[in-house]
Amino acid sequence: MTAMTETRTATGGRLPGAVAAEWTKAWTVRSTYWNLFGAAVLMGLACLQLAIYTLNANGNDDPSDDKGVVAVGTIAIGAVDLVQFVLIGLAMLLITGEYSTGAIRATLQWIPRRGEMLAAKTAVAGVIGGAAGTVLAAAGSLAALPLLGRWGGFEFGPWLGDVLAVGAYLALISVFTVSAGALLRSAVGTLIVIFLVVLVVPASLQASGITAFQRVADFMPAVAGAAFMRGESDTYPPVLGLLILAAWAAAALLAGHAALRRRDA
Repeated sequence: MTAMTETRTATGGRLPGAVAAEWTKAWTVRSTYWNLFGAAVLMGLACLQLAIYTLNANGNDDPSDDKGVVAVGTIAIGAVDLVQFVLIGLAMLLITGEYSTGAIRATLQWIPRRGEMLAAKTAVAGVIGGAAGTVLAAAGSLAALPLLGRWGGFEFGPWLGDVLAVGAYLALISVFTVSAGALLRSAVGTLIVIFLVVLVVPASLQASGITAFQRVADFMPAVAGAAFMRGESDTYPPVLGLLILAAWAAAALLAGHAALRRRDA
């Protein structure tokens, strides 16, 4: 009996056990389901709206003119600008929700190694964000395809690449968000910082008209992620955009871990 207990402890404890616990907690709160439902609705509406815009913009009746044909996967990529904030909200609540209710104390009692706790939360957030992003991008782009008609181009390989790129982007943004939540603890503070870093600051820098500021904007997480998803950038290869986004997520993770280690819950 003792040997069986020790075996279960060895296989179910530490990081695997922490991930299992965080995974269970994520699916036992209603906010997870509401956020996923909201993301699904927003992705569908955004993809349909972008399809209608594409259709209206291509008024040329010449059947030999295919310059306006768009790859259907790019429709889902365009919708990410809105949908990401719903999934950011989901990732944020995985940790800030516990700070607001005081449940973080119980979590740290069950998982006393704070690095393991944060790693488990970021792993769960990354998997949920990545999987949800992939599924929603696939569903949204395919839903827009009939509406696009001859202006929609579908090739399985490029489409799958676009869908997976959306999933990778949302997985890393989710990791970045959880890490920022560990650093800031406040849901309001985290949301404001994420909104500024993802949207406001890069948009302001790009609109400044100052080349140096525009180059800085190219290295912000959302801009780098967009370059990766769209497969284009005037500054660097698209794969570097993914690496820049991953670097932001890693830096936030290290900062969140450092903050957790030096303060009480």
